[in-house]
Amino acid sequence: MSHDVATGTVSDNTAILVDIDFGEGDKESLEELRELARSDRFSVVAVVEGTRKQPDPATFIGKGKAEEISQILAQTHAAMVIFNHELSPVQQRNLSMVLACRIIDRTSLILDIFAQRAKSHEGKLQVELAQLEYLSTRLVRGWTHLERQKGGIGLRGPGETQLETDRRLLAKRVKLLKEKLTKLKRQREVRRRARKRAEILSVSIVGYTNAGKSTLFNRLVRTDTYAADKLFATLDTTTRRLTLPGRGTIVISDTVGFIRELPHTLVAAFRATLEETIQADLLLHVVDASSSNRDAQISEVNKLLREIGADTIPQILILNKIDLLEQYPSGNYTRDEYGRIKSIHLSARTGAGFSYLYDALAEVFDQNLKRLEQHSATPESMNDNVRATFINNEKD
Repeated sequence: MSHDVATGTVSDNTAILVDIDFGEGDKESLEELRELARSDRFSVVAVVEGTRKQPDPATFIGKGKAEEISQILAQTHAAMVIFNHELSPVQQRNLSMVLACRIIDRTSLILDIFAQRAKSHEGKLQVELAQLEYLSTRLVRGWTHLERQKGGIGLRGPGETQLETDRRLLAKRVKLLKEKLTKLKRQREVRRRARKRAEILSVSIVGYTNAGKSTLFNRLVRTDTYAADKLFATLDTTTRRLTLPGRGTIVISDTVGFIRELPHTLVAAFRATLEETIQADLLLHVVDASSSNRDAQISEVNKLLREIGADTIPQILILNKIDLLEQYPSGNYTRDEYGRIKSIHLSARTGAGFSYLYDALAEVFDQNLKRLEQHSATPESMNDNVRATFINNEKD
């Protein structure tokens, strides 16, 4: 049990971070929470840590830890407490009453960051849908004390009336958002089918948040997609065409960054955006080579790829940010037992090692072209053959 308190001027964006260890001992998770708070423009004035065998059903942290946080709130006058965990509606409500301040859990923090970063019309709709579905659990379960308010005979209390109104309006808005997103999904499918008919190779850039995906994308296609050293700098999927010298055109898509314990409401809401990943012929899995936790981040991305049905798509591992390493790796790329490039060391910021990425994309393009030339089939079956080739090679 420990806590660090920072002194200084306190304002409305000041926060206390809370991280409870349930036997996992994951310090990277706390550092990630710091980054999330920074990305959401919060100033961290204190960090409270503790250990428990299991969460307290009422307050998650228990009476003793709640009193400790209450004392730190009195010292720092922090505006809110941010938990590195997902709180139940009841726990969040009880904590807000016990600590007399705003309580934010990991899910709502990520949702808030997504709301700020969404730029496209579809991205904004997806974020709003995720926020409303998160809020709906708070209306239904978190505020059940209002439902017990009864008026006189034949009357309903004002609390209950307002709750029913909120539920009805929320359900109506959720239905409208889902209809709009369904329409946008159909439009995207039309564009995707057109690309398939034209036999254009589709490549998606995936990876843990802040791994440098957008910087890599910008250098590849020479655009100025927003890239910054913060979590979830990119939220909307951006797609551009890339011409490989002496070969032809491919399509490159930059996608939202993954993160551990990504809220299920967000995974569901952004499934449409991630369909660009599901439909890709090749994934460039970008990793921050300078991160001490890179293996865990690779596993987390692969876990989410399985969840969205993209785990059978071939990958090339892009070990980015080698400019931050004390020593560059001896070889800039490695091949698998079949001679295919499976990993590349490079720096998207400086361009070091980028020639190997172009070589890898050219090889994949040639494999596609060779397969298409071998089969005189319809455009649809040609695409099936191309995809089957990639999948079978991956399973070899």
